Amino acid sequence: MRVLLIGANGYLGRFVADRLLADPAVQLTALGRGDDADVRFDLASGSPGALTRFLDAVHPGVVVNCAGATRGGARELTRHNTVAVATVCEALRRSGCGARLVQIGCGAEYGPSQPGSSTAEDAVPRPGGPYGVSKLAATELVLGSGLDAVVLRVFSPAGPGTPAGSPLGRLAEAMRRAMQSGDGELKLGGLGAQRDFIDVRDVARAVHAASLSAAQGVINIGSGRAVRLRDAAAILARVAGYGGALHELDGPPGPPLRPTIGHPRPEPDHAAPVAYPYPDGCGSWQQADVRTARDRLGWRPRINLEESLADIWMEAACRI
Repeated sequence: MRVLLIGANGYLGRFVADRLLADPAVQLTALGRGDDADVRFDLASGSPGALTRFLDAVHPGVVVNCAGATRGGARELTRHNTVAVATVCEALRRSGCGARLVQIGCGAEYGPSQPGSSTAEDAVPRPGGPYGVSKLAATELVLGSGLDAVVLRVFSPAGPGTPAGSPLGRLAEAMRRAMQSGDGELKLGGLGAQRDFIDVRDVARAVHAASLSAAQGVINIGSGRAVRLRDAAAILARVAGYGGALHELDGPPGPPLRPTIGHPRPEPDHAAPVAYPYPDGCGSWQQADVRTARDRLGWRPRINLEESLADIWMEAACRI
C-alpha cells in the first residue's frame, strides 16, 4: 500500500510516520513545507492542479493529512486548516489515483459540552473559537467532497513531543523551573478545565487503522475519560518527584493541592458550559464518546495518562 503523508514533520505527523513505516506493507512518501519532506509543497498556497499532477505520478492508495496550524489569527488558521484541505480535496477529485483520504480533525470542532456528558459524532458542532471553526470547515469540505474519506476527530493529544505552549507542556515547564530553583510551592492557573487526553502514539494507531479500513464519516479519537488539569498536575508532580505544594490561582478557596495525590477524587461540576476563558474554545469540559472507533476501526486507547505525562516530563527535564 502506497501512502502519501502530508505534514509528516508535525506533532502528530511524526508519530503517524513512525507507525506507518513500521508496517512492511506500506510504502510511505512524505509531502510538506519543510526540507526534510520527500516532496516540498505548501497546501495553503499551492494549486490543486500541481498537487493533482503529483498524485497521478505517485498514485497513492491512501492520503493522510496531518498538516495544519493550531495557533495564529483567524486568517492564518483558515489558510492552513481550511484552504489547504480544499486544495487536497480538489486535487483528489481531479486525480485518477482514487486514493482514500484520512483527514485529522479535532475535538475543538465540537466546542463546549455539558459537564459529565460524552460527545458522540452526531453532536451538533458549535466551535467556540477560530481554530475549531477552521477545522470544522475543513471537515465539512471533506464530508461533502464525494471522496472515499474519513475524518478522525482527535481530542487532546498528549505524550512525547507535546508542544511547550500546550496546557500540559506549560505545566511541565513550570514544574521544571520550580524544581531547578528549589521553589517549595508552585502557583498555577487554568487548572479547572477538564479534557480528554489521548496519547499521540494511540492517535497514530488510529490513523493506521483508518487507512486500512473502509470506514467513512467522522470518528472520535480520545480516551473516553475527562481529566481535570489540576489532577494531571498532581500526577505530573508525582512522576517528577516534586515535593512542593501546588497552588491553584483560579481555583476554589481552600488549602493548596498536594502533588502526592494518588487517586484524584471525582468532583461534580454542575456549571453550564462556557467557552471563555478557555483558549481552545471548548469550555470547562470535554469528553469523547469513542464507541464508533472501537466498532468501526477495532481501535482502543492503550497508553494511560500517567505514561504520557512521564514522557512529557522526561523531555522537559532534559531541557536546559
